[in-house]
Amino acid sequence: MPSSRLEHVNVTVADPTQAAKLMQDLFGWQVRWEGPALNGGHTIHVGSDSQYLALYAPHVGAGQAAEFARGRPLNHIGVEVDDLDAAEQRVAAAGLRPFGHGDYEPGRRFYFLDPNGIEYEVVSYR
Repeated sequence: MPSSRLEHVNVTVADPTQAAKLMQDLFGWQVRWEGPALNGGHTIHVGSDSQYLALYAPHVGAGQAAEFARGRPLNHIGVEVDDLDAAEQRVAAAGLRPFGHGDYEPGRRFYFLDPNGIEYEVVSYR
């Protein structure tokens, strides 16, 4: 079977700029691209040279709030880190609540919800 890898995940968020900054602060990721998106929306790609999150916000008229289903059908986004304890400290310092801690073979993990209701699993295999 040929090898494959996850290249990106596209998620709808209320504020791509805020979501991208959070990913930069928590994981050290960089903005790869930013610009107009489908139906007058706006997207920011944040990640590494080989993988990224596409953070999409639909066009919202003046005085309207963005509406989108939270958590469906997306379960969570997994992010691998070298130092799980340091990552958890950054998540907590950002005002987010880590939960669901677990040690399992071959690694350790915890979860958190970002301000858009997107669940992240942070895992370390070290």
